[in-house]
Amino acid sequence: MRYDSDLLYRPPGEWKSYLLQCTIGCSNNQCTFCGMYKEKKFRIRPTQEILEDIDMARAYYGPGLQRVFLMDGDAIIIKTEDLLRILRKLYDTFPALEKVTLYAGPRSTLSKTPEELKALHDAGLSRAYLGVESGSDAVLKFIHKGVNAQQMLQAGQRLVEAGIDLWVTIILGITGEGGDWREHILSTAQIINEMKPRHLSAMTFAPAKGTPLGDDVLAGRFKVYGPDHILEECRLLIQHLDVDPLHFTSNHASNYLPLKGSLPQDREKFLSLIDQALEGKIRLRKTLNRGI
Repeated sequence: MRYDSDLLYRPPGEWKSYLLQCTIGCSNNQCTFCGMYKEKKFRIRPTQEILEDIDMARAYYGPGLQRVFLMDGDAIIIKTEDLLRILRKLYDTFPALEKVTLYAGPRSTLSKTPEELKALHDAGLSRAYLGVESGSDAVLKFIHKGVNAQQMLQAGQRLVEAGIDLWVTIILGITGEGGDWREHILSTAQIINEMKPRHLSAMTFAPAKGTPLGDDVLAGRFKVYGPDHILEECRLLIQHLDVDPLHFTSNHASNYLPLKGSLPQDREKFLSLIDQALEGKIRLRKTLNRGI
């Protein structure tokens, strides 16, 4: 196995997965809140190198490997024929393999036809993680996501229609104080309802050092919301989500109140926990060392 650096990023749920580096960095790498790949220049690794790494992983892990995550960011950008070769090699090399997952950029997803995405699913691409962040055109433009809400929706819908298990992330508090947070939350709930992912993680904005938004926070140009407001945003989001079933989590390290369960079954439980937290009956996670 070969990696371009010691900075390896993967979704929290992929902690048991073998990390196979297929791309270096992120194809967009312009998001103002994200510091994950700022030091990397995006490129796709040669397919032959990736196939060699799979053989190296077999020698190291043996044949019983069950999960693989294709990193870095946006591995779905790889040419479909090359991705299919990688998937075939993985499943041939590891007979017990159950899941292959990756981060999917919205523009890269839209560059593939529905037929290509279906072929990838049929070849064993199990899950895609899509950073939606917001359903608001204004917010997506503000954070330099590279697509508008309609394009984001179409990307997510294509993944779902291809049969790929879609895990979406959104960001609470991303408008900052003075921003139109209600529009952000309501439009986000709407895009999720139309996209119909199986999983949704609501994270909380925490400024990252060396990012444009992080610099704005330090300069006083961007005011970060406090915990009570973040809970209000989470409450409004949960009230308006109608995907059934939806695995919902808000238990990332960035979140003040850990929530995990299923909607709509756990809606009232979530709302009750949020109300208790707002009333001071539940202790929130400490805010020390959050972000920069």
